[in-house]
Amino acid sequence: MRLFFILFCVTSLVYAQEPTRLFGSLQKEGTSTPLKEALVSIEGTSETSLSNDKGLFEMVTLLKGAYILRISAPYFDTKRVPIVLEGQSLDLGLISLSSDITVEQTDNLITLTESDLSDDDETVSLSAGILQATRDVFLNRAAFDFGQAFFRVRGYDSRNGQVLINGIRMNKFFDGRPQWNNWGGLNDVIRNQQFTNGLTPSDYTFGGILGNTNIDMRPSKFRPGIRLSTSASNRTYAGRLMATYISRTNGNGLSYSFSASRRWAKEGYIDGTLYDAYSFFGAMEYELNDENSIVLTSILAKNRRGRSSAITEEVFELVGNKYNPYWGEQNGAIRNSRERNISEPIVMFNHHFKSEKLNIISGLAYQFGTNARSRLGYFNAPNPEPIYYRYLPSFYINNPIGADFTNAALAREGFLRNGQVNWANLYQANSNGKAAYVYYNDTVDDRQISFSTAANLNLNSGFKLDFGVNYQKLNSNNYAEIQDLLGADFHEDIDPFSNTQNDRNGSLKKTEKDIFNYNYEIDATLLNAFTQFGFEKNSWQGFVSGEISKTSYQRTGIFQNERFVENSSGESEVVDFSNLGLKGGVTYKISGRHWIETNAAYIQRAPVLQNVFINPRENNAVVPNIENETVSTLDINYFLRLPDLTGRLSAFYTRFQNTTDINFFFVDSGVGSDFVQEVLTDLDRLHAGVELGLEYQLSSQVKLSAVANVAKYLYASNPSVTINFDTAGAEEEVLDISGNIDLGAANIKDYKLSQGPQKAFALGVEYRDPKYWWIAATANYLGNNYANISTITRTQSFFLDPETGEAFPNATQENVDSLLKQSRLDDFYLLNLVGGKSWLIDGKYISIFMSINNAFDAVFRTGGYEQSRNGNFGQLQQDSLRDNPSFAPKYWYGFGRTYFLNLAVSF
Repeated sequence: MRLFFILFCVTSLVYAQEPTRLFGSLQKEGTSTPLKEALVSIEGTSETSLSNDKGLFEMVTLLKGAYILRISAPYFDTKRVPIVLEGQSLDLGLISLSSDITVEQTDNLITLTESDLSDDDETVSLSAGILQATRDVFLNRAAFDFGQAFFRVRGYDSRNGQVLINGIRMNKFFDGRPQWNNWGGLNDVIRNQQFTNGLTPSDYTFGGILGNTNIDMRPSKFRPGIRLSTSASNRTYAGRLMATYISRTNGNGLSYSFSASRRWAKEGYIDGTLYDAYSFFGAMEYELNDENSIVLTSILAKNRRGRSSAITEEVFELVGNKYNPYWGEQNGAIRNSRERNISEPIVMFNHHFKSEKLNIISGLAYQFGTNARSRLGYFNAPNPEPIYYRYLPSFYINNPIGADFTNAALAREGFLRNGQVNWANLYQANSNGKAAYVYYNDTVDDRQISFSTAANLNLNSGFKLDFGVNYQKLNSNNYAEIQDLLGADFHEDIDPFSNTQNDRNGSLKKTEKDIFNYNYEIDATLLNAFTQFGFEKNSWQGFVSGEISKTSYQRTGIFQNERFVENSSGESEVVDFSNLGLKGGVTYKISGRHWIETNAAYIQRAPVLQNVFINPRENNAVVPNIENETVSTLDINYFLRLPDLTGRLSAFYTRFQNTTDINFFFVDSGVGSDFVQEVLTDLDRLHAGVELGLEYQLSSQVKLSAVANVAKYLYASNPSVTINFDTAGAEEEVLDISGNIDLGAANIKDYKLSQGPQKAFALGVEYRDPKYWWIAATANYLGNNYANISTITRTQSFFLDPETGEAFPNATQENVDSLLKQSRLDDFYLLNLVGGKSWLIDGKYISIFMSINNAFDAVFRTGGYEQSRNGNFGQLQQDSLRDNPSFAPKYWYGFGRTYFLNLAVSF
């Protein structure tokens, strides 16, 4: 009897641990072509499998209960199949995946990626990566629908997410952001991406807190064949042609791919914004054996476009939201005075090793080329910008000796008749030989070498180890180059405010193609290493990751500036930063359809290059006592995966501490008037909020979605403020030994950050017809968007009367608070429509896609900033009492009704 009982228990235990064998085959819908290398996974777990060359897949698991099987492959719709695991073999039979007829929607982001928010050109670049790499409904809405209002996920800028190509980091030293223009127009070959959201672990990098994207450009990872497409739009470009060829892997292990595109526009949605771009891509892969392959990749994306400007409410009321002051007609053609021209080719070599337990990707990359921004310089001559405050009607209305309505009316009439750059007048002003106006480029000429290697080791069924090393070295030459003397014979390279030479040891007279004004080099290096340990046991899954890094910067002045003889030329001190980052996360699987995930991180990081040297164009000065920044963050996520309803609810809290920020502007303050460099230190920012994304499959044809974001992004400290005057604009007794003026703390705590809408909601409906056409509509509401504040007006210098040095008598706290109330932008609604149709004809796949954004042509502001010109209470109060203040905040406006149409053929 005892023996029988023991045998019964053993048998029961064996039966309880009996694994389930899942298997089936995959093919492309409408054909008998097997679908290879499709990812088959059980949602909420780490159980995965890949289909083989015949489309067959198999998975063995000890899991029990109801789950969702997820089948995904690039260029195909993801399929989700409910399954019940009971310890028996489960034959799923033949499963067909349909081609993703919404794939062209990724091009819909052209409304975002070419719109300048400010001179630092914070394009919503990471949205493009997020969009193409994930099916998360919230992130898709954030990119497609909220993105046109410059919504930022969790209020983060794109510095907080890393972008890699073939495992090599692409974020820039200057501002920490990836430059998507470096591979713009190559949509066909950047679609194969691996994305990790937020703090979740990446196989390739420690990464940032927003997410990490690795773009895999290996030819063997693309669908072989030829793809041709053409597009038309009224957004940033008017037309596009693109062609891509992917070879089939042949018997000798060699495969290759090529892609090219051309994009153009005489002007985009905003007046005078030309677009001229072309892109080329080539890659060759050789599979040495089943485990090793090498890849050579080259990318050239050249982009030239006209830029636009923020405008005051007065200018908007006169000429509308399409107005752009940067252009004018010359010989019957549009000429934009502010163009951006980017050409930074990339060449990289990679080695891939893949075995049953170990994967290694290593790469070496070299990137070089220029990023140039043009502008008009004026020297002892009137400002050529049509929206200069002295040219507007408000200048005459706001006359301190009384309103001059006659001249105001004449100014209004003149502005409406000729509110653009008058190129003929500039040539006339230069006709005496010496240039009063110069058209020049601010040029950054970079040469960067990068090396990285990352390894993924599966220790056993429940444990994984990732580790890697990254090294980058940059040499950046920064200078101003004369492009056009506009009819003059020469330019005298003297600062007009101080009458000093910019190039003390060089020629005073400069001609076209000469370097003038400033010339310096920056050397920067980054060395970092990370390791990551992941585990899974029963219902628990987690990871812990660490990173160490060292960053160094050094400036070398080539010009000796007469204003800074002692520290403008030669090498600066080397500025070093050593950092440590830690992050980890735990997931608890309530069941295969419900799980909870929490992640946390504490990260030290070096300030970006643009916030280290106070005025690098003129001298070697470094922000005093500059230190590492720190980021502390926590998020909690709940995931729902039912057969018809899926979603994610997330709460997040992030604090950025000890950050540094440098700004440049002209100011009339209580301690002097001049062009200044404003340095903020000990600046903290707080980001906290909730995200919700739900998708409900109402029927086999109809899908509903709902998305919400409710958050607050605040200044969380009162930072220290110092300013540097370019010339002798301040009284010498207020300057410290380094030429700085310490303004003390700026009272900005609890002011809102200008990080885009802090509240956003969307409701969407999508219909997919069995005959391969589809249409979708999304209604969006966006609010709680704020203009950026002027920091200097929140310091004690704001209270001082520059004529007496004493506080303004009526500068009470109540009056100051009323005057400095932050500008909140209007809330608004947007309706977006998308649709498409596809055909399979004689083995050729044809698709058409169209989108209409802002269908009701709503006019809305996407952002703005307070001008810092009125830096004292008296001037700002007087200006603010007027109907149209001369120095009112400036705003950017979103596009009205726009369309995008794409036709593609693949075979």
